[in-house]
Amino acid sequence: MPYDLSTQRRLVHNLQHWQEEDLGAAAVQLLETHISWILLVGDHAYKLKKPLDLGFLDYSSLERRRRFCEEEVRLNRRTAPQLYLEAVPVSGTIDNPYFGAGGPVLEYAVRMRRFPAGQLLDELLHQDRLPPALIDTLARTVAGFHAAAAPVDAGSALGTPEAVYLPVRENFEQILPRLNDADLIARARQLAAWAAAEKERHGALLQQRRTDGHIRECHGDLHLGNIVLLDGEPLPFDGIEFNDNLRWIDVISDSAFLMMDLQARGRSDYAWRFLDGYLQHTGDYAALPLLPWYLSYRAMVRAKVAAIRAAQAGDDAALRARSEGEIGAYLHLAASYAQPRRPALIITHGLSGSGKTRHSQVLLEQLGLIRLRSDVERKRLFGLAPTAASGSAVGGGIYSTDAGAQTYAHLAVTAENILRAGFPLLIDATFLRRAQRDDFRRLAQDLGIPFLVVAFQASGDELRRRIRQRQAHGADASEAGIEVLERQLATQETLADDEPHLTVDTEQADADTAMLAQVRKRLWP
Repeated sequence: MPYDLSTQRRLVHNLQHWQEEDLGAAAVQLLETHISWILLVGDHAYKLKKPLDLGFLDYSSLERRRRFCEEEVRLNRRTAPQLYLEAVPVSGTIDNPYFGAGGPVLEYAVRMRRFPAGQLLDELLHQDRLPPALIDTLARTVAGFHAAAAPVDAGSALGTPEAVYLPVRENFEQILPRLNDADLIARARQLAAWAAAEKERHGALLQQRRTDGHIRECHGDLHLGNIVLLDGEPLPFDGIEFNDNLRWIDVISDSAFLMMDLQARGRSDYAWRFLDGYLQHTGDYAALPLLPWYLSYRAMVRAKVAAIRAAQAGDDAALRARSEGEIGAYLHLAASYAQPRRPALIITHGLSGSGKTRHSQVLLEQLGLIRLRSDVERKRLFGLAPTAASGSAVGGGIYSTDAGAQTYAHLAVTAENILRAGFPLLIDATFLRRAQRDDFRRLAQDLGIPFLVVAFQASGDELRRRIRQRQAHGADASEAGIEVLERQLATQETLADDEPHLTVDTEQADADTAMLAQVRKRLWP
């Protein structure tokens, strides 16, 4: 009898039956995805790969499924070693199968430790149990994983512009035959043409990313459903093992999947928060011209998965209807990333403790901004981690006049590149000198984009209280203390009437609401 998906379905259901006989029905649960079965058995989970060849994935032979089970264990131990145990055979007969050796091998499975139900990040988000601080932790986790991941070998064919574009093109080739709606077909074809044009437009940057070491052995499928909260830490798992070209990718493509997934679930604020945290840790602002392309690609991946699930729905009308709805939603999202953006430049102005970073966080999340923090970029410029102590005296070390000039010059170069990529940008810095503010105003004028200074203010007593609180708490990029504040108070150059600015009193309870309304009105009337 040929071994196909229907035969494997029998095998899996028989495995479920015999495990229920041993442990009781309450201890066993069967889950299905478009490419796998997951059998939850007591404290463990067993994942079996479907005997499919989908083009981007080939599990069609038993030997391939064995090899990919072993690869899955190897790769996912990088991020979740406490979950992934081993690859095990399924032996016996179709009607009487069991996990382990000792008879004819029918199949292979990945054996994992089972984690508590309800701890996947997509579930936590749906239940409104995903706090902002966990997004910050996730950004740090992903940045650290990418930094440690192996870069592609220079002699490999992986990660070239052609290799990067291949799955982008294949998405459209694989989804178009599965679409029946004329409007969706037209939209997919338009997106395919845009994606091809963007690949040509950014060909040199795609190659440069590879040369600079940004093509690495990544996760490949980094969405909220593949991240679990365990002991308070977000652990990515279930990374791609079945296709080297989908795993050896640009780190910004890996991150784009997570950002897109947050936006698809209605949390664009969390998406921008994640990106901001990730960029603060990595400094990878050079990747931003490629971000819309990768975001659109990731939305198309989900559209394709939905199309596959719709085709596999069989008699399940509810699954088919849900999957078809997802196809349209993800195609719409993919198309939104292809739309031109409206860049603008916002710079902050304010003394230490005035709330620049806290309130600019609201702006970047609600308006979809890229943020450059001078405190972070100054540390990066001098080889320090964002929260590392520099040991500099007031006005000395990395806070000397020369170091300050280098920092603002670095901010200007980075800002121009981000703005030319089409993103609205906020620069979080004190900007206490008129000449500094004028430099960035001229940059905006040269680029023909709107410019605004957002000035944050608080009373002297409140500034001092916040600084003492920040120093007591630690873990912040700013090293400014009371002595620095007093020096700023004595030397600052206040805003003039001819400077386009908005003043925000950060001691007011409704400061953020009023600020958002005014910034929108001033920059995007």
